[in-house]
Amino acid sequence: MTFNIETERETDGRWIAEVINMPGVLAYGATKDAANANAYALALRVIADGVETGKNPPKTI
Repeated sequence: MTFNIETERETDGRWIAEVINMPGVLAYGATKDAANANAYALALRVIADGVETGKNPPKTI
């Protein structure tokens, strides 16, 4: 699964990564790669939560 993630370095040196198509899905990391990984993991958790609660059931073909 692929997400559009934008990263930016904060003034304190931390990195912040945001999944563009998922409002509120952003995460920090000590490195750019860590921030991206944390944002990716959070996006997957949000999707899984939506499936488990029935808000976003999987589409079947």
